[in-house]
Amino acid sequence: MGKRNLFLVAITFILVVVCGFVKQKPTPYKFPDLFYFPQMPVNSDNPVTIEGVELGRYLFYDSILSYNYTFSCASCHKQENAFSNSPMTFSKGISGDEMKRNTPALFNLAWYPVLFWDGKAKSIEEQIFHPVRTSTEMNLTWEQAGRRINKSKFYKPKFEFVFGKQEIDSLLIAKALAQFLRTLLSYQSKYDRMLRGEVTFTYEEHEGYTIVNDQTMGDCLHCHNTDANALGTSLAFSNNGLDKIERAEGYKDKGYGSVTGNMKDNGKFKTPSLRNICLTEPYMHDGRFKTLEEVIDFYSEGVNQCVNIDSKMQYAHQHGVKLNSIQKKQVLAFLKTLTDSVFISNLAFSNPFRKIK
Repeated sequence: MGKRNLFLVAITFILVVVCGFVKQKPTPYKFPDLFYFPQMPVNSDNPVTIEGVELGRYLFYDSILSYNYTFSCASCHKQENAFSNSPMTFSKGISGDEMKRNTPALFNLAWYPVLFWDGKAKSIEEQIFHPVRTSTEMNLTWEQAGRRINKSKFYKPKFEFVFGKQEIDSLLIAKALAQFLRTLLSYQSKYDRMLRGEVTFTYEEHEGYTIVNDQTMGDCLHCHNTDANALGTSLAFSNNGLDKIERAEGYKDKGYGSVTGNMKDNGKFKTPSLRNICLTEPYMHDGRFKTLEEVIDFYSEGVNQCVNIDSKMQYAHQHGVKLNSIQKKQVLAFLKTLTDSVFISNLAFSNPFRKIK
């Protein structure tokens, strides 16, 4: 062997040895370019990585985080229903008891300043703490969850690669799940393709879009903006006149008021996005409306004047915006353009255990 070849062999050997001692790092996750969306808020304390997302996806579909290993996050959040639990009015937890509010869909969560119908969680990470430890949901203490994951030959090396060598606790578990949840982006509906100039609306769809965004017609734009940006929600809280309540103390479910302690917030709930609305029935925080037609009828002629009603419900005095039957069909046609079939079939969001069983 010549000197040149010996030199190359020696260099190769040194590189192999050195690389063996260099710790590999998780790969930063690249989010897609989103047209007409506001800039995505970033949690600097929990940077999203490819390996962290994959770890969170396993945890989302794993029943290891429930008391008797029978219940997972995916038990109530199904991909084919935009990660809602449609058509269930109220999900049933590990105990078999019904929950008090309709299960919200999960997508585009990074933009939400607070989560849950009442806003009790100030981040995606904080939101994760609630269902695991709640007795009627997954009913597992975080101490138990940490012990299970630390003992797992499957999870322990994955956590070590993503977060470094440290004890796995509730914070790390929540961070992993949050990384996955931040990637659940819905941006491929017909509505999105229309905004990008790839398709055009039909006449009926266009008329529906116009009605929704016209203050003198559907008057939906204040809470469900689909013209200013593509989120489909103001991200705020609103009382939309579901019930004729005359005193702030009269709300059985105080909603946002139960978190703030301010009676002026009683009866207010987080405004959901109109995206994928056709996949997530029933509707409202209590699931009272089974179909979109019922929802449209409510806003047309069923709104109640009540204490704390949102001032933007400017047609409440006449019980609604008074759409005719043709206009209602046009609004429904537009709402159907918000269904993202790519999102609900994306294998990157599906159950990873199906691949290895």
